[in-house]
Amino acid sequence: MRDEEVNPLEDTESAAAVAYAEGRKENIRTFVRTSPDYYIANFDKVGASARFTPTFNTMAGLFGPIWFGARGLWSWALVFLVIEAIAFVQIARGLFGDLASDAMARIASIEGTLDLRRQQLAAAIESGSDRVDAFQRAVDGLEANIGGIRAEAEALAQQGPSIVLTGIVILALVKAVQAVTANWALETRFSEWLSDRTIRSGLPVDQIVFSAAFMVVIVVVAMVHYSFPGRYTVLSEFPTDPDIRRTGIAWVEELIAFCVRNSEAFFDGLTIGIRSILDALEVILVQTPWIVIASLIVLLTWLTAGIRTAIYSGAFLAYMGLLGFWEAAMTTLALLGTAACLSIVIGIPLGMFAAHRPRFYAFIQPIMDFMQTMPAFVFMVPVIAFFGVGKPAAVIVTMIFGGTPVVRLTVLGLRGVPESVREAAISFGANKWYLLSRVDLPLAGPSIRAGVNQTIMLSLAMVVVASLIGAKGLGEDVLEALQYANVGQGILAGFAILFCAMILDRIVQGQRK
Repeated sequence: MRDEEVNPLEDTESAAAVAYAEGRKENIRTFVRTSPDYYIANFDKVGASARFTPTFNTMAGLFGPIWFGARGLWSWALVFLVIEAIAFVQIARGLFGDLASDAMARIASIEGTLDLRRQQLAAAIESGSDRVDAFQRAVDGLEANIGGIRAEAEALAQQGPSIVLTGIVILALVKAVQAVTANWALETRFSEWLSDRTIRSGLPVDQIVFSAAFMVVIVVVAMVHYSFPGRYTVLSEFPTDPDIRRTGIAWVEELIAFCVRNSEAFFDGLTIGIRSILDALEVILVQTPWIVIASLIVLLTWLTAGIRTAIYSGAFLAYMGLLGFWEAAMTTLALLGTAACLSIVIGIPLGMFAAHRPRFYAFIQPIMDFMQTMPAFVFMVPVIAFFGVGKPAAVIVTMIFGGTPVVRLTVLGLRGVPESVREAAISFGANKWYLLSRVDLPLAGPSIRAGVNQTIMLSLAMVVVASLIGAKGLGEDVLEALQYANVGQGILAGFAILFCAMILDRIVQGQRK
């Protein structure tokens, strides 16, 4: 009888599978460091299916957020911490809390008023006043109110056992969820650890201590605060001193005053430059016959975005003209054009400079975050201090709010240029200027155009806010409608602002995808 043939490929695959399984077990041991056999079995069960596979982890169920935090699963730990804190607060309120404290405080407040009304009633009876009946009704009403609140307080005081039961049910449910999901969450972190060994593994003692201390402090403080409301003011009111705020205000005012005194010539020159650009644009847009401006806008829209968009632009311009918003719209476009042009002229070169200088971009990024996130009404205050009230101040405010997208998207576009393309250009002898003008900027063009578009849109969003400090235009019509509750005027002027934005958006973006 012939011996069975052995397939060497099958032996190789079998050996590779065994080696992979052993390597996986060793990685799990290195990752968990505690109870490796338990986690090997459960990780294999979890990893065998792409769907959620429930398992049971007793330690995670007992220690809850402390276990998740110690394992580095803080996104899970914080969610479970909130739910467990609610459960413990309910239990503590039901066992030790003064559930009727709010009702008793209301009774104490009403009793003060009741004493005053009783005194008035007694004085009215002694003097024979005709208001005796009125005072008597007031006293009777307050006494009835107190009686109702007392009954409510007694009902609340009897709700302790049900509140405790609710807390226990919530706690039991969250503990069950923690036990069931713990291994699944930890196996996901293990998969991430396999590709990035910088992720923390194991169960370090310092992490256990930190997680336990953090969770216990949060839960205890919440229990004390909600179980004994008003007893510990440090838990409900941040400890502060009014002198700190007054000192801070004084320092800021002194700093602004110092800057104004020592930079008056600079800001005067900047104001003159902005006003010159603004006046030139107003002469072009406002004083030029409307038919010329409308024809140029429609023609420009046709050349950049097509005939259909040009027809829409003509309809939008007709809307603004027929409703009497033409001059205000052109004034708005002059203000917007000044702010947007200055933002673009400054922003694109700044983005080009920062694109390949990570340290410089890291330096200006928090400044741009501040410019975008700080409310406009806040930075209007120092702008008025430096530039006064009027259109130049409105231009500066608009630039601060809308100038950052063009910088960010210029940096994003230039950093997105493939290195292989740049290396190919350099290998063919391209110098820096050729590389910038013929390679980087054309490839980053869509991103830069998007930045220009976003700057224009954000500048239009400041039209109404800028009208508060003296800017004319459509924002003034909207502001007037707000002041006098003129709904119709506000809506019509708002549509005019919308149409200006749509025209500018189509001109800038054109038909390019």
